[in-house]
Amino acid sequence: MSRDDASKPDVAQRESERTFDRLIDEGQQRLGRSWSGLIATGVLGGLDVGVGVLALLLVEQETGSKILGGLAFAVGLIALTLARSELFTEDFLVPVAAVVTKTSTWFSLLRLWAVTMVMNLLGGWLIAALIAGGFPSLRSTAAEAAKFYITLGTTWQAFALALMGGFLITLMTHMQHSTDSDGLRVVPATVVGFLLGAGQVNHAIVVSLLCFTALHAGASFGYAEWFGLFAFAALGNLIGGLVLVTVLSLLQVPDKVAAERRSN
Repeated sequence: MSRDDASKPDVAQRESERTFDRLIDEGQQRLGRSWSGLIATGVLGGLDVGVGVLALLLVEQETGSKILGGLAFAVGLIALTLARSELFTEDFLVPVAAVVTKTSTWFSLLRLWAVTMVMNLLGGWLIAALIAGGFPSLRSTAAEAAKFYITLGTTWQAFALALMGGFLITLMTHMQHSTDSDGLRVVPATVVGFLLGAGQVNHAIVVSLLCFTALHAGASFGYAEWFGLFAFAALGNLIGGLVLVTVLSLLQVPDKVAAERRSN
């Protein structure tokens, strides 16, 4: 084995440790936000995703293509990334890493999850009302898109799609923290946004916005059906993000995790 080959694992390890340090730093910042800061970033997160939903519906209506609609939806995650707003399912890696290393508390994590989730839904409900009111031609498209998720029920397919939703968003978060460049951070946002939209992945906030738009347009289902869908999707997103990405990411740098825990 050459000297260059022998050094490659060290380079990879150092990059993983640098990414981990970024996670901890940002996790502390997110968990230390004031109540007003949490509320504002949560509402903005719902609005940003709503931009993606509007793009998805516009393109799907004009082209009838789920693939092109998914590509258009990526605009929402790009906006989320560049605006530094907060999405509930983004919080399964960065703040969790801060809590695991004892640099923040479990209470602060639960506060972040609860406030962000509620504010995402509030912001999403508001922009869904604007979409339904301002673009009446999109109402039937929204109803059709929402119907797909409502009819999934609590099946294994619905749960598998929810696991995938949590996995994809948390993976996006992990990739974005491997760099300080906003330009590079847009790349995983675009790819994951496309996969979420084109694959009709069961993501709690995205499907909620589609359902809200349909409900504002007089959908055949009600808020009770939406809430059942949301709760099931959120559970799957949580498990998918924590188990499939967060745990494995922390296991990449066990020495760093242990050192942070000892120092705190």
